[in-house]
Amino acid sequence: MRIMGLDVGSKTIGVAISDALGWTAQGIETVKINEAAEDFGFGRLGELIKQYEVSQVVVGYPKNMNNSIGPRAEASEKFAALLEEAYAIPVVLWDERLTTMAAEKMLISADVSRKNRKKVIDKMAAVMILQGYLDFKK
Repeated sequence: MRIMGLDVGSKTIGVAISDALGWTAQGIETVKINEAAEDFGFGRLGELIKQYEVSQVVVGYPKNMNNSIGPRAEASEKFAALLEEAYAIPVVLWDERLTTMAAEKMLISADVSRKNRKKVIDKMAAVMILQGYLDFKK
């Protein structure tokens, strides 16, 4: 069984999956969502949960730098609760402060163009969230 990592934004969700042993995280895709229409991409996420036989989901939890909970963190809490209810699967919130910025810096240092960075930044952030969780579990 694998663990899925999600970087939930207002327009997209970056998705990463662990290997079967739970050692490494690989980015698999970015799912488009529409928060205003309450379309959270659950259809596609459900397909991925089934396809990869996911046993747990880790959702990035974007706390403020002072450790307080802002609107994005509240949205992640709501998303996690809905996902857990929809698929009867354990969902963990994982502190993701600065992961998107770290992913951006990594892509810049790899000389990835701005256009291409936009396509993969959420997926890369999901990898960093999941890998942080996997490393913590070891």
